[in-house]
Amino acid sequence: MMPDISEDIRLPVACPSCGSHLYRVSKVHNPDDKVFCASCKRFLCLYHEAETLLEQGPSDELEAMIEEVVNRRHH
Repeated sequence: MMPDISEDIRLPVACPSCGSHLYRVSKVHNPDDKVFCASCKRFLCLYHEAETLLEQGPSDELEAMIEEVVNRRHH
């Protein structure tokens, strides 16, 4: 069995298919790595685009607190 080389992050954008904010990304964090919904596996964007979404931040304070807690272990 191969080791898991991915991790989950929470983005301020909900998945258009299922509404989840959790996405799966490669632990390598290459700019051109694909980002997929952790729930339904739908492609969302490339990793460098996800970084931009994280930099822009969530739309409200509650989303900001949730993202901080979920993403804390990845930084």
